[in-house]
Amino acid sequence: MTTIPSRAPRTLLLALLASITALSGCTVGPDYRGAPDVPGSHGNAFVRAPTTGLATTPAPSQWWTTLNDPQLNALIDAALAHNPNLQAAQARLRQSREQLLQQRTKALPNLSVDAAAVRVREPDLSLLQSSNNNGQSGQGTNTSSGRGPLQLYTAAFDASWELDLFGGVRRATESSSAQAQAVEADFADAQVSLAAEVAQAYIGLRDQQQRLVLANQSTDLAQKTLELVQQRRARGVAADADVERQTTQVENTRATLIPLDEQITESLDQLAVLTGQAPGALDQELSKPTALPILPAAVPIDDPASLLRQRPDIRAAERRLASSNAQIGQHTADLFPKVTLMGFLGTTGVNPADLAKKSALTWLGVPYLQWNVFDFGRTHSSIRQAEAGRDEAVATYTQTVLAALQDANNALSRYGHQRDSVARMQQIEASANRSERLMHQRYGAGASSLIDLMDTQRTQFTAQQNLIEGQADLLKDFVSLQKSLGLGWQ
Repeated sequence: MTTIPSRAPRTLLLALLASITALSGCTVGPDYRGAPDVPGSHGNAFVRAPTTGLATTPAPSQWWTTLNDPQLNALIDAALAHNPNLQAAQARLRQSREQLLQQRTKALPNLSVDAAAVRVREPDLSLLQSSNNNGQSGQGTNTSSGRGPLQLYTAAFDASWELDLFGGVRRATESSSAQAQAVEADFADAQVSLAAEVAQAYIGLRDQQQRLVLANQSTDLAQKTLELVQQRRARGVAADADVERQTTQVENTRATLIPLDEQITESLDQLAVLTGQAPGALDQELSKPTALPILPAAVPIDDPASLLRQRPDIRAAERRLASSNAQIGQHTADLFPKVTLMGFLGTTGVNPADLAKKSALTWLGVPYLQWNVFDFGRTHSSIRQAEAGRDEAVATYTQTVLAALQDANNALSRYGHQRDSVARMQQIEASANRSERLMHQRYGAGASSLIDLMDTQRTQFTAQQNLIEGQADLLKDFVSLQKSLGLGWQ
C-alpha cells in the first residue's frame, strides 16, 4: 500500500491558488478604446457662426443668469427642484446606481448563517409493548416512565464564491457602470431641456404681455379715430365708406386682443406645471407686464470640441457605446469554465455549551467546476449579437454627434440672422418715432389733422409691436443656442 505524503495536498492547494491568481488577471473581450472620431468635431470654429456678437470663451452652465432677470432665475430654480419629469429622471438615476451596486456584489463571496434548536419527544416503546401484553393476557403493570424529550442545537456557515477567472463578472460590472453613467447623462439632458423650456415659456409670456399692452393702446387710438370720422361724417365732410373702413379697423384691432389673452393664460399655466405647481398658481406673481430680459453684449460659445464635453446626449451615447463593448467580453467569458469555491462550517450538540467544543465541529470545502462545452452555438450567437449591438452603438454615437453639430450650427445661424432682423426693426421703429414727432409738431402748428396724427401713431405702435416680437424671437433663439451647446445642467 502506497502512502501519500502529507505535503502533497498542501502542494496541490498552493498550485491551485497560484493558477487562480494567474488567471484572475485575465479578462476576455475587447478593451474599450474610446468613441470614434466624427468629422467636424475637432475644428476651431462653428461654420455657421455669425461674425459678431459671439465670444469663443467657455460659456457658463447657468446661462439664464446672464439675462439678469430675477423672476426667470427663480422659475428655473423652482423647476429644477420640483418638476415631476425631472424627479422621474432622478429616480431612474437612483435605480441605475443601485443596479450597479448589485452587479458589483456578484464579484464578492456569498455567506449565509443558519441556526436551529430542535426539541423532540420520542415514543416510549416499552409502554407500547406492555399495552399489547395486557390486551392479550390481562396481566402485568407498566412501571416505566418513558424517555425524556431529545434536544439538539446546531449552527452553520455556508459560503460560496464564483471565481472570476476570465473576467466575465468584471465585464458585466464595466457594462453596468457605463450604463449608470449614461442614465446620469440622461438626467443632465433632462435638466438642459427643462431650463430651456422654462425660459422659452417665460420669454413668450413677457412678449405676449407687452404686445397686449400695445394692442390695447392701438385699440384706444383706433376708437378715437373712429369717433373723429363719425364727427366728420355728421358734418358732411367724410363719407359713409370712411366710417365703415375705420369701424373695420377698430374691430380688427380688438380681435387681436382675444388670442393674446388666451396665449398669456396658456403661458402662465405652462410655467406653473413646469415648476411643479397647479395651473393658476403663478397668475398673481406673473400677471403684471414686465419688460423682456436683456441679452448679454456677447454670447460665449467656445468651440466644437467643448460641445462634445458639454452635451449630455453625446455623453450618454458614448457611455452606452462603452457598455455595449463590455457586453462582448461578458458573453465571451461563457466560453470558458467557471470555478466556484463552496464551504461549510457547522457545529452540533445536545446542549448549547456543546456548540463551542472542537469535537462538535464539522467542515467541508469543495471546488466546483462547471463548463458548458456543448451548447450548439448559443454562446457564439450571443457574442455576435453583442458585437452587432456595439456596432449599432457606434453608429448611434456618430449620428448623435453629427446631429448635435447640426443643431448648434442651425441655432447659431438663426441667432445671427435674427440679430440682423432686430437691428432692421430698431431702425424702422426709430423712423416711426421720428415720423410721429414730426407729425405731432405739424398738428400743433395746424398743418395736419388729428386723423393724420393718429394714423402716424398707429404706424408707430405697429413698429413697436414688431420690434417686441422680434426681440422675443431673438431671446428664444438665444435659449435654443444655449440648449444646443448642452448648457443648463449641474
